Amino acid sequence: MKDALIAEWIKQRTVAVTGWLLLATAALTGAFSVAAAAAVRCAALGCGGDPARISLTGVEFGQAVVAILAVLAISSEYTTGMIRTTFTAMPRRITVLAAKAVVVATLTLMAGTVGVAASLLAGRLLLPGHGFTAAHGFAPLSLADGPVLRAAAGSVLYLVLIGLLSLGVATAVREPAVAIGLVLALLYLFPLAARVAVSQQWYRYIEQAGPMTAGLAIQATTGLPSLPVQPWPGLGVLAVWAAGCLFIGGLLLRLRDV
Repeated sequence: MKDALIAEWIKQRTVAVTGWLLLATAALTGAFSVAAAAAVRCAALGCGGDPARISLTGVEFGQAVVAILAVLAISSEYTTGMIRTTFTAMPRRITVLAAKAVVVATLTLMAGTVGVAASLLAGRLLLPGHGFTAAHGFAPLSLADGPVLRAAAGSVLYLVLIGLLSLGVATAVREPAVAIGLVLALLYLFPLAARVAVSQQWYRYIEQAGPMTAGLAIQATTGLPSLPVQPWPGLGVLAVWAAGCLFIGGLLLRLRDV
């Protein structure tokens, strides 16, 4: 396993696009969070906003770059034919997949931490000027606040799980464009379906089942009783999706010739 980890780390470190995608993950997460914090207003007591969730809006956009990073971690080798060399040097294919998963998770963890930290800083600086003040019932965002810390740490874990889910999908389908399309559809179609749900019951079912809709519940710090799924169970739903995709990808990896 150690040799596989070293090999996968060297691959990712020497590919220029990896650095750009990591930078884009952190930058997009922070930039869209800044835009969200700059756009909202709280004009009166009890305006109903969730400062932590608003500040972490950029995670919804940064995850798309994480998906691309994770897909390319294996599908690019199929595109170039390098995968044959990889499996010749390391015949235990599940070990190779596990090493790729560790490297993708580590890289995503680093970029996600930077992006989430920038997002919370932006929220702390911008939201008080837009009405999210103590007078309206909102304390400044701080990691010393348990729910805010959970939302921040959970958002980073969310991005890591998105990376693992995407790696599993890419392992199963191999084609980069198809894999990216499937992952993005899996993430963004559930929220769209929830918006057009014919009843409140179906809305809750879709929110509870979707990897993105359930996973992002980890960001909520207010109104928890009314959520379709609670924060940690919601992140658990995403973890099940990621584990399922990795399992299917690993199974197909063992059954195929290449």
